[in-house]
Amino acid sequence: MTSRPVGLSGLSLYLPPYRVDLQHWCEWTGADWDKIRQVVGTGFRLLGPQQSVYTMAANAVLRLIQNYDVDPARVRYLGLGTESSTDNSAGAVIIKGMVDSALKGLGLPGLSRNCEVPEFKHACLGGVYGLKNALRFLATDGGDSVAIVVSADKALYERGSSGEPTQGAGAVAMLLSADPTIATIDLSESGTASDYRGVDFRKPLINRNGTGSSPDFVDIPVFNGKYSTSCYVDEMQRALEDMYRKRDIDPAQHVRNVEAIFMHRPYQRMPETGWGMAYLFALAHGAAADHEELQSYCESAGVAVSDFIAEVDRTPDLAGFGVRERISDEIFPAGLTVLKSFRRSAAFDQHVRQKMALGTASMRELGNLYTAALPAWLAAGLDEAKCDEIDLAGKEILLIGYGSGDAADAIPIRMVPGWEHGAKSIEFKSTLLPMIDLTHDQYLALRDRSSLAGIHYAPQYEFVVDRVGSEATHAFQDAGIEYYRFVQ
Repeated sequence: MTSRPVGLSGLSLYLPPYRVDLQHWCEWTGADWDKIRQVVGTGFRLLGPQQSVYTMAANAVLRLIQNYDVDPARVRYLGLGTESSTDNSAGAVIIKGMVDSALKGLGLPGLSRNCEVPEFKHACLGGVYGLKNALRFLATDGGDSVAIVVSADKALYERGSSGEPTQGAGAVAMLLSADPTIATIDLSESGTASDYRGVDFRKPLINRNGTGSSPDFVDIPVFNGKYSTSCYVDEMQRALEDMYRKRDIDPAQHVRNVEAIFMHRPYQRMPETGWGMAYLFALAHGAAADHEELQSYCESAGVAVSDFIAEVDRTPDLAGFGVRERISDEIFPAGLTVLKSFRRSAAFDQHVRQKMALGTASMRELGNLYTAALPAWLAAGLDEAKCDEIDLAGKEILLIGYGSGDAADAIPIRMVPGWEHGAKSIEFKSTLLPMIDLTHDQYLALRDRSSLAGIHYAPQYEFVVDRVGSEATHAFQDAGIEYYRFVQ
């Protein structure tokens, strides 16, 4: 065990170059650009035919090691969080193999031979679970080693669905250590929650589940959008309540005083809804003055404050709503009505929009990165704060992770003096390059057939899928196994 603080010391990102401009996408599909711009964002990325979730992850890890001058031999924990893995046996060791090979080619030592290589899966929360496990490793038997956790995913949705403009692909690697240079993380202060909601958002392997089906895209999720939003709001709130209890703090004071918030971000509007509801829930659990503020929003919305508080105090059976007959029912009718009124208030700007303003503009370009969405937003926010010379030393920042199905974590982190030196190597804007804007035909070819269709891109200083094995004889088998190459 160590008495030294543990936490975050670095972040790096990798994005594939193939970009869909959402304004152009609206022209192709007839969607309302004003609505898409306000609710979703401005763009997203797609994987190319020589890229996979593993190459993205390895690219982010190698950048992290080089940008932060990490001694590879000290890396004794390499965790992968993803819901897009294509191998049901190997996980982070695939990434270790790529990184070791590239480091050797650069004349550097590989990662420690005694490195743990776990993979974590729980929808978009896998990376957070990897982060927590890495911190526990550092606090117990990590010694003088460092840990790396990389979140990597691709988000695909059926064309013509409400999810299509929220697609995305990317990876974020986090450097974790004792005596961290960016932020300390004390997991004893964090909150967690989970509850099974079967039809929230799933990716069943349909061809293996007894249906006889073999879909073209096993990455296309099964989801129920309105129900999923309610699950997001509810589980996040349960994790926050657990954090409030463990820290013995007043919820209403905390939501007002926390410096900044970074959350799981499927699209632009979702975090505003989640944190806006969390603020209203905190008022409902607060003192008389908090109830007075809440009453002003309720009166404006035409909702009795007693009805709102009663809705907050009950524990909804969300699993019971996950059936055909009730899937479209409103689970928080009073809450969402009051939220519409709250959105028009100065307090919403102050305690919701401003607290999640850091990095928001940059994130509008990324789409949904699933497990990588939260750490990408944190990276964008810290990079912006560093560039704008915002003083965050000693301030508390709140991270809220969420994974459909579902589970959530609320993790406070505290920025250390000199954090900006650790953040200077994030260089978020440079990770947006190179960027290739796709035409409509190129988008369809790449998304539906993994074909570049006239797109010319020469990878440089990154990992690619060199080939995929196809042998399945008694003498030798490698069918479906990806072989990788580092392009210098």
